[in-house]
Amino acid sequence: MLPISAVPSPLPATGALSAQDQAGDPPRMPSRWQGLLLAAGLGVVAWQLGRWLPLIGGPVMGIVLGMLWRNVLGVSPVFVPGITYSSRQVLKWSIIGLGFGLSLGQVLHTGASSLAVTLVTLSTAFLAAWLLGRWLKLGSHLQTLIGVGTAICGGSAIAAAAPIIKPDDHDTALAISTIFLFNVIAVLVFPPLGHWLGLSDHGFGLWAGTAINDTSSVVAAGYSYSTAAGDIATIVKLTRATLIIPVCIGLALWTAWRARNAETRVSLAQIFPWFILWFLLASGARSLGLIPAALLEPLHRVSQFLIIMALTAIGLSSNLRHMVLAGVRPLLLGLGVWVAVAASSLLVQSVMGSW
Repeated sequence: MLPISAVPSPLPATGALSAQDQAGDPPRMPSRWQGLLLAAGLGVVAWQLGRWLPLIGGPVMGIVLGMLWRNVLGVSPVFVPGITYSSRQVLKWSIIGLGFGLSLGQVLHTGASSLAVTLVTLSTAFLAAWLLGRWLKLGSHLQTLIGVGTAICGGSAIAAAAPIIKPDDHDTALAISTIFLFNVIAVLVFPPLGHWLGLSDHGFGLWAGTAINDTSSVVAAGYSYSTAAGDIATIVKLTRATLIIPVCIGLALWTAWRARNAETRVSLAQIFPWFILWFLLASGARSLGLIPAALLEPLHRVSQFLIIMALTAIGLSSNLRHMVLAGVRPLLLGLGVWVAVAASSLLVQSVMGSW
């Protein structure tokens, strides 16, 4: 996901102090409400458009509306805190809410059965990033960041890996911009491709969950295909996201070995995606009958809207100009790795008869 830091800072410029600041009081933090209301308002429009055009769906509409607003009308700095909060925290709440609609047995079974495909796509991503990166003469840091972003969970994985391998800010920005671009493309092209290939709900959910980079894009593509495909894609993606832990540990060992520096450490508490634990607890509560049956449908609808709202905020965070300025070679690397991962997922499914 493209960082919201690309938007001008909402804080006043140096020298432009308010009367409150001049009086010596600490400056007030910008409110999140403006950005939350903007994301929610556009999310309502996207929800309705998705009902009128079910083949596209509300989540895709949310991303498109957000991108159009940001890149045509622009986003005032006052909206930035709320947009950032929506794209990160609201998305996590929506995933946790989906857990109330899934039994814990279904979650564990689907997650375990997807591991074989996930491990193949993970290996393919790193191998393709290394080979294509060398051919395109890109630095090892950029290769690693695009590889880990494609293999696991997009911008979140890049953010977790960056403090370990210590790339410069330019490489990190290039990697995040590249990953974000192919997230958006995947949301638009995966559902029609899935129908053209004749994938079942299970097959598409497994494909989307293992081949699309970011959790938000996996959820958007999955539920655009069908509700069943969306449930499967979400579970598979969350299973895949937990692999950030062994991958980061491996990167730390590799970095320490290259630098001959035993001081390289990884904080498991910082890299662990804790919202997955809450998702499992929500699923467990549903399985144990702790949630009244009358609440399950409303919870599911609220979760669906929160997904649309979060994806709208992600669209509002996109800066197409920055993506264009990133250059051709990082985009070619991202495209090559993405295609290799998508193809390897379909190949393994075909061999296993999962379609």
